[in-house]
Amino acid sequence: MTVTLLRAKLHRIRVTEACLDYTGSLTVDLDLMEAAGIFPNEKILCANVENGERFETYAISGPRGSGVCCLNGAAAHKGKVGDRLIVMAFGQFTPEEAASHQPKVIFLDEQNRPRAK
Repeated sequence: MTVTLLRAKLHRIRVTEACLDYTGSLTVDLDLMEAAGIFPNEKILCANVENGERFETYAISGPRGSGVCCLNGAAAHKGKVGDRLIVMAFGQFTPEEAASHQPKVIFLDEQNRPRAK
């Protein structure tokens, strides 16, 4: 048996762009993805703090240090520039692994830079 636990989270990343005419996904600054441990093309769950929308998509890497968070394709209907998102990735763990697991959570400031809790 395995259990599904939160593995990685970008907390309150601000949407910087929305591009409806794209094949889909969420573009995120690669530095931020790496800080949280989110892989390119990984399935993610996004929650929009402003409007309550939740959606699944996949992460694609944006330019390092850019602070980019771009809603692409259908996801562009789920928010707008300036909205804050919680971006989550999950993993499968055995009960033994789950007992000591701690997710990697990156808290972000208004410019999508990591900050202290």
